[in-house]
Amino acid sequence: MLFYRVSEIIIMMSKTILQKYAHLLVHYCLELKKGEKLYITTTSLAESLLREVYRAAIRVGAHVEYQMTFSEQQKIFITEADDAQLDYVNPFKREMMETFDAYLVIRAPFNLREDQNNDSAKTARSMQANQVINQIYSERIADRSLKRCLCQFPTQASAQEAGMSLEEYEHFVYDACRLYDEDPAQSWIQVRESQQKIVDYLNKCDQIQYKNKKSDVRFSVKDRIWINSDGRNNMPSGEVFSGPIEDSVEGYIYFDYPSIYLGTEVVGIKLEIEQGQVVRWSAEKGQEVLDQVFAIEGARYFGEVAIGTNYHIQRTTKNILFDEKIGGSVHMAVGQSYKQTGGKNSSSVHWDMIADMKDGGQIWADGKLIYENGKFLI
Repeated sequence: MLFYRVSEIIIMMSKTILQKYAHLLVHYCLELKKGEKLYITTTSLAESLLREVYRAAIRVGAHVEYQMTFSEQQKIFITEADDAQLDYVNPFKREMMETFDAYLVIRAPFNLREDQNNDSAKTARSMQANQVINQIYSERIADRSLKRCLCQFPTQASAQEAGMSLEEYEHFVYDACRLYDEDPAQSWIQVRESQQKIVDYLNKCDQIQYKNKKSDVRFSVKDRIWINSDGRNNMPSGEVFSGPIEDSVEGYIYFDYPSIYLGTEVVGIKLEIEQGQVVRWSAEKGQEVLDQVFAIEGARYFGEVAIGTNYHIQRTTKNILFDEKIGGSVHMAVGQSYKQTGGKNSSSVHWDMIADMKDGGQIWADGKLIYENGKFLI
């Protein structure tokens, strides 16, 4: 009898946290309004969160469409598709990107490795075909005519990748999103206010330098825009980011934290950059992925430079949504720029790579030390 009472309490607590999550996504992240059109993509594993988001959005008065993918859907497509199918651009997806008001991506993976053995040439061809949709997406999120949010639903696959039990991972995700706070939205407003001071300072700067024991990279952000990432585009968030002047990046950088790209883990990435272009690259693990990515047009230039500020996240989970926000880290992304920063690089790739700055790391802005050992000094 006691067992069933405990089980009922756990289910009630889970429902409550998902209701808070849904409320945060609908009202704070997407700021959804009556009559707006919302499109949601996720997998069938996230049905419980999808249900609560759907409920909250309908209560607002929004019109909601959704897509739930199934296990190995992309793998089956890449394996079986012919050239015509690889070149096909889904007209509904294009219409959604062109006309919907809000787009929510709930990440809920079955298996983070299911795409690692896909045919690389077929994958690249499909990505290139959908570049037109990616361009529409980039342009619309830049002026926020499309309100976008990316979030995470805890699954066993992600928990295992992070080296946690599912219960531990659920706590990690919800804590990073500040869902245990009495008013999560107000907590994120406070994040916005504290980060705005950093953004205001950086928006007056030209030359930026990231430096630690294994890295020394410089770039210009003159007349580019630093963005205050406060949880409205990603949940969780906690970063400030911009786009470097494309040919200004010089030096070398080592990315300590592992990442997964195209279903493969890549560890110990080192890049050497001249006149903005990656000219030499190596990885302690996953070299073939680097070789594949840097063969793609636009991937050898940088689309983003950023600083992680979420000190609720202090461990790597091999999930870029969380890892790039680690308080005391910086990251740079090769490939596609974010239009809202003024960045001009175009590519079907956008790959964030993360470096630890907590042990001797420094950031210099126009010759002034503004950040040391993972903390801002300004």
